[in-house]
Amino acid sequence: MPNISFLEFQYKLSRNKLLRKPSRLFSSRDRKNSLPTFQPNLSEMRQVFNKFDSNRDGKISQQEYKATLRALRQDSMIGDVPKIFQVVDLDGDGFIDFKEFVEAQKKGGGIKTTDIQTAFRAFDVNGDGKISAEEVMEVLRRLGERCGLEDCRRMVRAVDADGDGMVNMDEFMIMMTETLICD
Repeated sequence: MPNISFLEFQYKLSRNKLLRKPSRLFSSRDRKNSLPTFQPNLSEMRQVFNKFDSNRDGKISQQEYKATLRALRQDSMIGDVPKIFQVVDLDGDGFIDFKEFVEAQKKGGGIKTTDIQTAFRAFDVNGDGKISAEEVMEVLRRLGERCGLEDCRRMVRAVDADGDGMVNMDEFMIMMTETLICD
């Protein structure tokens, strides 16, 4: 389920977990030559699950899953939702509960570097290779989060290691993997 990384980033931003300047973890060369996977902890997975579960009934419906994909402008994935549910819905009730959600993440091998790169592109609205505070705010609002521009600027500054006021791919990769366990 590659879209977990989008929502994990959204939660890191919306919950202001980005409090320290990251150090360099992956170079561009490293990202191209290796594809490590990272496993989020249960607390992070619960936050992501709750974002999908918009009505807070403890389970994700296909409609909720599709709404989240639309908010992330991942419309091309909507046709895959029934297939995803066939694989992930282990008890066959038509919903994904938290236990099934965690199992799917484990079976999927964690979050792959390519998933993080896809998440970066979702936040890089204008496609310039950098994420601005305005782009963060736009994506968070599409996800239903209330976040002011100044808050988004603080979030970007917390990740912006080179001081250019934007988040590049290296900075994004560091931020996304700093609390995850590398396999």
